[in-house]
Amino acid sequence: MPQEVEISILPQELEQDALIEKKLRKKLRWPKDQQLAHWHVRRKSLDARGRQPLFRLRIVAYKAGEVVPETPSIIAALPQVQDRPKVLIVGAGPAGYFAALELIELGLKPIILERGKDVQARRRDLRAIQQFGEVNPHSNYCFGEGGAGTYSDGKLYTRAKKRGSIEKSLRLFVEHGAPSDILVDAHPHIGSNKLPKVVAAMRETIESKGGEIHFGAWVTDFLIEEKQGQRTLKGLRTADGQEWWGQGVILATGHSARDIFRLLDQKKVAIEAKPFALGVRIEHPQALIDELQYGIKERPKELPASSYSLVCQVENRGVFSFCMCPGGLIVPASTAPGELVVNGMSMSRRDSPFANSGMVVAVDMEDLKEYAHLGPFAAMSFQQEVEQALFQAGDGSQAAPAQRLTDFVKGKPSSSLPKTSYIPGIYSARLDQLLPAGISRRLQQGLQQMGKKMRGYYTEEAQLIGVESRTSSPIRIPRESDNCMHPELQALFPCGEGAGYAGGIISAAMDGQKVAQALAKWIAVQ
Repeated sequence: MPQEVEISILPQELEQDALIEKKLRKKLRWPKDQQLAHWHVRRKSLDARGRQPLFRLRIVAYKAGEVVPETPSIIAALPQVQDRPKVLIVGAGPAGYFAALELIELGLKPIILERGKDVQARRRDLRAIQQFGEVNPHSNYCFGEGGAGTYSDGKLYTRAKKRGSIEKSLRLFVEHGAPSDILVDAHPHIGSNKLPKVVAAMRETIESKGGEIHFGAWVTDFLIEEKQGQRTLKGLRTADGQEWWGQGVILATGHSARDIFRLLDQKKVAIEAKPFALGVRIEHPQALIDELQYGIKERPKELPASSYSLVCQVENRGVFSFCMCPGGLIVPASTAPGELVVNGMSMSRRDSPFANSGMVVAVDMEDLKEYAHLGPFAAMSFQQEVEQALFQAGDGSQAAPAQRLTDFVKGKPSSSLPKTSYIPGIYSARLDQLLPAGISRRLQQGLQQMGKKMRGYYTEEAQLIGVESRTSSPIRIPRESDNCMHPELQALFPCGEGAGYAGGIISAAMDGQKVAQALAKWIAVQ
């Protein structure tokens, strides 16, 4: 039987296999004549709680004669589905692509309709919004192949372990070109420079197995059949007038497809307002975060750019860091002209001199009483109103309002601003006044609390940039717990972040797999 043990090593020892093997033998207490046939790291995590940062390695070791199991390829086992029953998928993000791969494995043909462009063509539109402030409402940091995660960091960590198989999702990423480190890292990350190639490889797999992916296919109508008091979604119509038919529809549009939410309501398909969170991006020098977390003046090359996670309660609402990007960049994430939204990303090396994180306040339905008359659109309308207000405060570009952290808390303008990673540029503004009063007040108090939890975090070297508002969907599309289907519309399967059932790349991917399995079971009994 293979044995599994944990050892601790210094960062500079991470690549020293002989030293690791020596420590492994000592921990196993094997006799000197016992041959160590094979070992591999199953889990790697960084522990920076002590005076000296350490890597903790969970290692599986095999004695001579013990068989090391091979892991079969998932891609190689996928069948050809060219002539199999068709299933429509709206959205080519992680939920949509992983749903498609799961459907192929189950013998169904996925047809993906994506409003945006392929991952390579998206780059031109990202440059347009970065350099010229031009927002393409169908191709931007949120819309297009790979979804919002492709060009906004590529973190693969999730706490949603009951949703599905994390290991299968990560293996599919690796089989499509992601580094194998993601299989063992406690907080895996690919990076926005590598994710596009991985996403393109997934597209090639889906198409090679008989699936279809159509870009520039903006869904504008649901084709619903009403029969004997029952409504069934039979197909979709795109903006060019083309009609698409399938035995089920997986709706995986992401959290920013406001037109799809309105279409659902127009078609009398139930949707619900959902709590979300709203705030700012906070940006520090990465060297400062490294010093605070590692307790050393200069981070050695063996240690990754340091991250953090902070949370507190203010006036019965959570104030928390969100999507922390060590060694990262702040990017414009607007999905329509006339709005201002920021998000964070980082490359695989995380070598930017800046650390940024969302710093947001939970928005509950109690906070939206003045929007209650809007029904399911209460939270979405509040979100959109804030984004438009911050845009109108500027000069008509994607330049973002900014304020030093200390000035924001004290409620005074910043006479100067630190350097920033945000390419469209920043300008000094009273974010404490531009944001809704309840958000500003809780952020001011929360940031002071966090400065006490993480000494040195509260500093004039940090600045706030607004607004971070696309933390999660402000709408939930209800679905049954047993079959993942909408309770009022047969054959509609809400999925992923846009439907309110995921929050990140991996959780969206696993939800795509889960919904695909449920849809396949439903088709089998029809």
